[in-house]
Amino acid sequence: MSAEPSDRPLVVIGGGVMGSSIATLAIGHGRPVRLIDCDAEALDQARSRIGQQLRHAQLLDAWPAGQRRGELTTATSTTGAGDVVAVIEAIVEIPEQKAKAFAELGEVFGPGTPLITNTSAIPISEVASWVRHPDRVVGVHFMNPPYLIETVEVICGSSTSPVAVHAVTELLASLGRKPVTVSDTPGFVTSRLLHPMINDAARIVGEGVAVEAVDALMQGGLGHPVGPLRTADLIGIDNLVDALNVLYGRTGISYYEPCEVLLEKVRAGELGQKTGKGFYDYGKV
Repeated sequence: MSAEPSDRPLVVIGGGVMGSSIATLAIGHGRPVRLIDCDAEALDQARSRIGQQLRHAQLLDAWPAGQRRGELTTATSTTGAGDVVAVIEAIVEIPEQKAKAFAELGEVFGPGTPLITNTSAIPISEVASWVRHPDRVVGVHFMNPPYLIETVEVICGSSTSPVAVHAVTELLASLGRKPVTVSDTPGFVTSRLLHPMINDAARIVGEGVAVEAVDALMQGGLGHPVGPLRTADLIGIDNLVDALNVLYGRTGISYYEPCEVLLEKVRAGELGQKTGKGFYDYGKV
């Protein structure tokens, strides 16, 4: 699991918001990416999203000067994935689905391939228990959007080997990311702080306070970059609810239990920017 040349592809599992954005990050830094999702329509949407994000990042000078782009390929299965630098899982935050995905990844990719999970809440030791050779499983929690936010959480499970950590650290350095290593607890640091804040903000909205007022006060009064409710729309309210359920289930702490306002948004299909409406209206997508 040593550092690898940049022409070896990175496999990204999941063509949703985070998977697409992680692919954008790698492509923008010259790394070829094989994006895998079982839904062909999701892959079509991901291709379009990645193209838009690459243009956005270019406008913001997010790439090294003169950097050529990596090639994007897509597939609906891991068949023929070949020799890769690493695998990054970025599917929904539902433990049962992640367990099924990792069981397959552990069989398809050899023991020398680092398996990275972008989970925002599930302990890495738990993820590692789903594969053979758990020593190669590392948590890398990218912030949204990954192609713009440089800082990432890195989490090692109880079985994670120094060799795997070194390989993943080298990969992150090649992508211009700045890792901060944290303990392997449910939600790590960012989710344990951010998610209950969003949950409380939604509860306040449920009590009759305007969405715009909550975000304006958090921005102007407390220095939050965009406000917790606009952040919820960026994360995806369904993803937020899934992560809160994991935190609540793993800790038993009541303030992690998703509030009714968030659950109503999910039931209504108002999931944030990706659906065109969440706490804010973004028009048609």
